[in-house]
Formats: sequence, structure tokens, C-alpha cells
Amino acid sequence: MTPIIDLRNIYKIYQMGDSEVHAADDVSLKIYKGEFVAIVGQSGSGKSTLMNIIGCLDVPTSGKYYLNGEDVSELDDDKQAAIRNKTLGFIFQQYNLIAKLNVLENVELSLLYAGISKAKRNEMAKSALERVGLSDKLKNFPNQLSGGQQQRVSIARALAGNPSIILADEPTGALDSKTSREVLDFLKKLNEEGNTIVLITHDQSIAREAKRIVRIMDGKITYDGDAECAFETR
Repeated sequence: MTPIIDLRNIYKIYQMGDSEVHAADDVSLKIYKGEFVAIVGQSGSGKSTLMNIIGCLDVPTSGKYYLNGEDVSELDDDKQAAIRNKTLGFIFQQYNLIAKLNVLENVELSLLYAGISKAKRNEMAKSALERVGLSDKLKNFPNQLSGGQQQRVSIARALAGNPSIILADEPTGALDSKTSREVLDFLKKLNEEGNTIVLITHDQSIAREAKRIVRIMDGKITYDGDAECAFETR
């Protein structure tokens, strides 16, 4: 089976004064359709760099990245943006909702960038909001919602374009434990429905909810395997 994400010998090197920082250091990783993978690491480990490369927000210094079989490792900004709109849905710790837009408009905005017609945008955004249980909040503004509801809007925004991959970057970081549980349960439900989920976190208790753990330290993968065994190897 062809992997949906295929990183091959990825390096990302930053020049910091006289020193080189290897934020990604010979990383090779394959993720297949329908997987739920948590990429785990402390601050500075390189997990955010890896997420940016997987999410076509950055390009590697060297190495190859194949997304759905297409080499995207050297694409320019416009082509990477087109790939993001078509293939990837993003959920962030900070919800990144626009205060002056209502819930429906916030979800529609991502579809506008993808060049979808107004009528179709409206239909797709309403469908996504219904999936996350917010069909009664379409006209509400972000400041009228709880933190959990705002995160569900961001999930709806990620789902609206029917992406093949959902990247969730510390999606529960700004939430209380009860609401975090609700968000994680929803991600698991999406995975059961066939969505590929890549969860980036520093929190082991959150990572355990995934089926597969990839641990990264100093830019290198130090563990890649079953979630149940991941934290017994330390």
C-alpha cells in the first residue's frame, strides 16, 4: 500500500550565528491512509518543524517528501498553498478564528481560498458544522462561544474541504480536562470514519489516545510504534 505521507531522509537545518541547528535530522517516516498517529516531543525537539513540513508550511533543506504520491519537497509557495487547500485540514491550539466573522463565515473562509463558489461554500460549511454539533450556532461570533465550542468550529473548518489528512497541533492545549476529552473523542470518531489523523503534542497522556506513537528528540525519531508500548521503552 502506498503511504499517504512519505518522508525520506529529511533534513531541516537552520543557521544560528556560527552554529547549525538540525531541527530535522535524517527523518524518514511513512504514514498510511486511515492511521491515527501522534508525534510526541518536548519543546525544541523538532516536532513543530516536522509538522510544518508535513503540512506544506515549510520545505526541507534536503530529502524528499511525497504526499499522496506527489513529490512536494521543492514546490514553490503557490503550489504548496494549493496542496494544503486540497489535501490538508489544520487544527491548532489557538483556534485562529476571526472575531468579526460569525461561525459559519469562519468555516466558509477556508473554502473561499480554495476557490469554491459561494453557494457550495455555504453548503459545505453548514455540513461540517453539523458534524461537530454546532448547527445551532451558525450566526454566533467567537466571543459568544466557550473554548470547547471554538475548538469545534476550528475542527469544522478543518473538515469543510474534505481533506484526506487532518493535522492537529496541540489541539487540547488551551482547554480544560473535560473539554479536552471531548475534543479527543471527536478526533477518534473522525479516525473511525476513515480520516487520517496526525496529532502533534508534548503531552504523553494525550498521545496515548493515538494508535501509533512517533517520538522525536533533537530532530531525530527515537521511537515509532504501537502506542501501548511507546512509554515503556524510556
